[in-house]
Amino acid sequence: MRISGGTARGIPLLVPKGDAVRPATDGMREAVFSSLGPRVAGARFLDLFAGSGAYGLEALSRGAAGGLWVEKHRRTFELLRRNIAAVCQSMQRDEQDLAVRCGDATSVPWDTMDLPPDLVFIDPPYPMIEKVAPDIFQVLKKLLRQRDDPRVIFEMPGEVNLTPRGFELVKRIGKGEQQPTVGIFRLEPPPRAVAPK
Repeated sequence: MRISGGTARGIPLLVPKGDAVRPATDGMREAVFSSLGPRVAGARFLDLFAGSGAYGLEALSRGAAGGLWVEKHRRTFELLRRNIAAVCQSMQRDEQDLAVRCGDATSVPWDTMDLPPDLVFIDPPYPMIEKVAPDIFQVLKKLLRQRDDPRVIFEMPGEVNLTPRGFELVKRIGKGEQQPTVGIFRLEPPPRAVAPK
């Protein structure tokens, strides 16, 4: 698995052996970032259930300003730190504006970031999606109001359809049951005030 675009294109990423982590494929990441286009440059990101850190590292390679990864498995967390170091070395940049927290994305206080994110990548284990998604979106609804038109990128199997309150689906990438797909969400615009007659 490698960074698919940007300054660090081609840099290999370490992935733990076994099935503890299901990394986003190069093709899926390429499709996601093609859809995000110019939103990535200068953006702040949050990468929940980060695993190898591929989504956040891809964003960094493509010009994101910085962000935060959250991963709870200690062994994967150490590989993630090594991946960040390798990508930063390739880009000849320091790790300032980058942070990593070891803990469960459902309980680590990621909503206290110094600057709220413009892009949120969420790639949880598929069996827990329907349990954790409502609470995560609820926190994001408040956090993302502080940013200008942010996006939430949520990877899920094709048979899952999320309809989080306060968000609307902009695009769905991929298709097919039991196949990885990505939903790109944005905040619903606030209702327009109706002028009195």
